[in-house]
Amino acid sequence: VAPRATGGATGGASGAANPFLVKQGLAAAVGVVAMLAAMHVDYRTWKRPLLVYGGLAAVVALLAAVLLVGPTLNGTRRWFVLGPLSVQPSELAKLALVPFVAYQLEKKEERVNRPELLLPVGLATALVAGLVVLGPDMGTAALLVAAVALMLFLAGLSWRSVLVGAGFLVPLGALVLLSAPYRRQRLLAFLDPEADPLGAGYQVLQSLIAVGSGGVFGVGLGNSGQKLFFLPYPHSDFIYAIVAEELGMIGALAVLALFAVLLWRGVAAAVRAPDAFGRHLGLGLTGILVLQALINVSVAVSLLPTKGIPLPFLSYGGSSLVVSMAACGVLLNLSEHAS
Repeated sequence: VAPRATGGATGGASGAANPFLVKQGLAAAVGVVAMLAAMHVDYRTWKRPLLVYGGLAAVVALLAAVLLVGPTLNGTRRWFVLGPLSVQPSELAKLALVPFVAYQLEKKEERVNRPELLLPVGLATALVAGLVVLGPDMGTAALLVAAVALMLFLAGLSWRSVLVGAGFLVPLGALVLLSAPYRRQRLLAFLDPEADPLGAGYQVLQSLIAVGSGGVFGVGLGNSGQKLFFLPYPHSDFIYAIVAEELGMIGALAVLALFAVLLWRGVAAAVRAPDAFGRHLGLGLTGILVLQALINVSVAVSLLPTKGIPLPFLSYGGSSLVVSMAACGVLLNLSEHAS
């Protein structure tokens, strides 16, 4: 959830000197409130059936509603716009799907390779991810599927089940990837960005220029040249490239180190959880935050095709920031109960 800027960079209708800074600042304030609230709510509250199934049903309803009545922004239907506020249901899906899977794993932990667990988890994930893909937002859908797969694998999913799942998901993913012309262009640009440097390969090349321009120590905070109308979406999808340009290799590695600390502390809290639900919930929330960061960074340095996935905590985007901070609040509460 975040306030929506209505003016340009110099104020416009909103009258603000910098509406982007104002919007992100207000989102950060909402995120702090969400994190503190989640931190003081016993994590076991999230395994109540009413919240588990009600939260999943609410997210499915929101995802369907945004496709039907949501405004079209940049050719997509991903946001509800409520005056100065905008909400992205696909971000809320993370806080609904992970507890649902954790709940199912706790109840059926000894049957992780059997249909009574895999069927409800698979159907719920397919429903949520399918609605997100229709947004269209293949990146977030892939992130949700990867996070659920990671939770199942860590819970003891057999390699046979992994291979069967991969045999189904890989062709399906390829079909979705190749079904849209712009996705095919992104894939071709990833394979050979210099083949179309002013078209499909432009983003990738400009991102690499930004990363390379930073050197070891960077050009200085706020001194990026690439963000001045060269690199598209430098404030959101490619914020890591700007960090590398302005703060250099040292700053870029520092960001990775911070996510490594998040991984370390999240996993530590999860493995010391007093029950199975806490363990799976902690691993799921930690996994989805770290996986999202890895995907964003990999896109910025051209290790993956371009995807519209924000870098948690750093990218511009209120819904992502609030959801990420709320997830951290749950992890903090889990850490308090860890043995």
